[in-house]
Amino acid sequence: MTHIRPLRTVESALRASDNGMRDADNAALHGVAVKTIRRWRRLYQRRGQPRGQQHTIAPCPRCEDAELDGAAYAELLGWYLGDGHISRQRRDVFGLHVVNDKRYVHDLDRIAVLMARVKPGGRPHGRSVPGAVIVTTSWKHWPCLFPQHGPGRKHQRPIVLEDWQRSLVETHPAAFLRGLFHSDGCRANNWTRKKIDGRWKRYDYPRWQFTNHSADIRELCCWALDLLDIPWRQSNRYVVSVSTRAGVARLDELIGLKS
Repeated sequence: MTHIRPLRTVESALRASDNGMRDADNAALHGVAVKTIRRWRRLYQRRGQPRGQQHTIAPCPRCEDAELDGAAYAELLGWYLGDGHISRQRRDVFGLHVVNDKRYVHDLDRIAVLMARVKPGGRPHGRSVPGAVIVTTSWKHWPCLFPQHGPGRKHQRPIVLEDWQRSLVETHPAAFLRGLFHSDGCRANNWTRKKIDGRWKRYDYPRWQFTNHSADIRELCCWALDLLDIPWRQSNRYVVSVSTRAGVARLDELIGLKS
């Protein structure tokens, strides 16, 4: 956590707190908000974090040749293509936002972990909207890692991976599919009827479906499934389905259920 107050102000406020001064009086004395005093006590007294301004900026894997967690990036790319977007903020900083159903709390936690692994030192945070949570992390270099960022909706413009992105997906296709299916996919139970010995019999079976209005993104999903020899079919204009028993079992094993 960074602050913009001089170190002498922080240390003076902490000394006053140690001496028993009330937070409200301490804040008035040092010209800061009460919540600032409480934050300083939490970070520096209880947690023992270093004091002073910590302007550490994570280096970029693309323009500064920093190390990139390939598996985490491949999965985060899937999340971005499914339900993510990037917005420009102040001072040339960009926010990466991924929207996910609030019911899937483990997936929400996972998105935050992925963002922190791709941007070391990042501080993902969530914001509730009706029925969902938006997980966000800010960084100047998100457009470097997601060159698919651009104006307009993704299904209204070309979505083409660069060679380095394709290489990472080829190395981590299951992680990429997990991001895609856990964002814009579902595992549904379907049924059909067959006539056997003159009698109709019902058969229930599960299947995975990936729904996206972008033909380019659907093609990327199919490509990744092909990399893992998982059979798929185009159910309708916008839906890719994995319906065979073996294919569903394989996908279950690789990406797990949404939770």
